[in-house]
Amino acid sequence: MEIVDLTMHYGRGAAVVKAVDGLSLTVEAGTVTSILGPNGAGKTTTIETCEGFRRPQSGTVRVLGLDPVADAPRLRARVGVMLQSGGAWLGVRAGEMLRHVAALHAHPLDVDALVERLGMERFARTPYRRLSGGQKQRLSLAMAIVGRPELVFLDEPTAGLDPQSRRATWDLVSELRDHGVTIVLTTHYMDEAQELSDRVHIVDAGRVIASGTPADLVSAGARNSIRLVARPGLDLGGLVAELPEDSTAAEVQPGQYVITTDVDPDVLHRVTGWCAAHDVLPASILVERQSLEDRFLDLTGRELR
Repeated sequence: MEIVDLTMHYGRGAAVVKAVDGLSLTVEAGTVTSILGPNGAGKTTTIETCEGFRRPQSGTVRVLGLDPVADAPRLRARVGVMLQSGGAWLGVRAGEMLRHVAALHAHPLDVDALVERLGMERFARTPYRRLSGGQKQRLSLAMAIVGRPELVFLDEPTAGLDPQSRRATWDLVSELRDHGVTIVLTTHYMDEAQELSDRVHIVDAGRVIASGTPADLVSAGARNSIRLVARPGLDLGGLVAELPEDSTAAEVQPGQYVITTDVDPDVLHRVTGWCAAHDVLPASILVERQSLEDRFLDLTGRELR
C-alpha cells in the first residue's frame, strides 16, 4: 500500500480545515503496520481514504496496486475492513452475520473454527443489538478476516476487550502476518503497537512526523533513566562528571535520585563505581527504558486534545 502527498480538507474559505496535509507513507506486504496519532491527527481520514470510503482531493493512494475508489469491485474480495461501527444489522444473530459474510467469499475460513478461536460460542445466537462492546469487537474482527483477505484494516481491534480476549486478538494478528497477510492497524494502545508492529507511522496535524520500527522509534533520541535510592544529599555534580556529556542528575525527593542519560552497561558500571568510591550503598538501582508511549508523547505533546 502506498500513499503519496495525500491532502484532504473540510470547509471553505477561512473555515477550511486540513485533516490530511501532504501525507506520504508506505506499507510493506506481509507486515503489521501501525498508524498512530492523537485525536484529530488525520489518521481516520487517511485510513478511510485507503478503504475507498473517501476520494483523495489531491495526491495518490494505491492499495494492492489499485485505486481504492475506481477499483473498489476488484479490491472488495482482497481487502478486509474492521469497522468501529460494527457493520452488522441490529436484529441479526452474531453467528448468522458471520456466516452471511463468509458466504460472500469463494474460499472463506472455517466459520466454526473462527467462532471458537475468538470465543464467540456464548453469543453466537445473540442478536447484534444485545451484544456488549467487546462482543461486537470480536464479531467485527471475525467479519474482517473470514474471507481470507490479502490486506486487513483493523481499527482499534481490542477496544473494550478483556485481557484474555485482547491477548487472543494479538495472537491472531501475529498468526495472520505469519501467513503473509498485510495488516494496517490503528490503536490508542501503545503497548499493542509496540508488541505487534513491524513498522509504525506516527501522524500529527495531517502529516507523518516519525516512522520506523518500534525499536527504532524508542531508541531515536532516547534518554533513559537510572533511579537510585541512597542516603540524601549526595554530590550530584561529582556523579555527573563521571558520566557521558549531557547527562543530568537530580534528587527528586530526599534520598531518591533520577539520572538521565543514554544508559548502557558502561554507564551503569560508572554509577555503581562512583557509589563504591564514595562509600554509598544504594538501597535500590532501577534502569527505566523509554517506551513507545513515551516517544509518542515526546513527538505529539502531552497536552489534552
